[in-house]
Amino acid sequence: MLHVTNIEASIGGSRILRGVDFVVPSKKVFCLMGRNGVGKTSTLKSIVGLLKTGAGEIILDGENITKLSPEARARKGIGYVPQGRDIFPFLTVEENLHIGAIAQKKKLNGNLDRVFQLFPIIKEFLPRKGGMLSGGQQQQLAIGRALLTDPKLLILDEPTEGIQPNIIDQIGEAIKLLRSEGKMSILLVEQYLDFCKELADDFAILNRGAVVCSGPVEALTDEVVKEHLTV
Repeated sequence: MLHVTNIEASIGGSRILRGVDFVVPSKKVFCLMGRNGVGKTSTLKSIVGLLKTGAGEIILDGENITKLSPEARARKGIGYVPQGRDIFPFLTVEENLHIGAIAQKKKLNGNLDRVFQLFPIIKEFLPRKGGMLSGGQQQQLAIGRALLTDPKLLILDEPTEGIQPNIIDQIGEAIKLLRSEGKMSILLVEQYLDFCKELADDFAILNRGAVVCSGPVEALTDEVVKEHLTV
């Protein structure tokens, strides 16, 4: 579904990505892991077009998108929820939900009900300003907004970071439901090990800008965790 092949990228003259290579299978959950500062977010930014790559290819659903703009990649079917969520604090929850679909000229066609099913609290807060929500509620709003663009690939960057445990559980259940529907692939960057083990089908671990271990989630053994993830 998504093929990332030997991508390289630099920031301010410093090489950040050094031949990152992995495949996100169709309709599966793929977890990209690693210690802080190893290039996980930079990899996601390269995939969505926010960080220019110096080498390598990014293939989405059989199409080379390496040279496309971020907007064009979004229209090809990438939904992206970055760290910090990037909701619009002075727009209402309802306006935040609609803005992504409007930008891509897509009709919601009942998809709002699907978002409300995943995150019921959002429906209660539709008139409220986005900035008035808790961090966990903003994360649910950001995921819901991305889903309303009807993506082929949903990318989530640290969705549990700074989130209260009950909302982490709700986000986890939403990801399980999305996977069971079989309509999209999900690329998840996450440091919460148990969250990855519970949700992911496959994983890759980054270290110093390159993949050092990958495979089915069953291969994420205590030995692998100790070698590549333990601080």
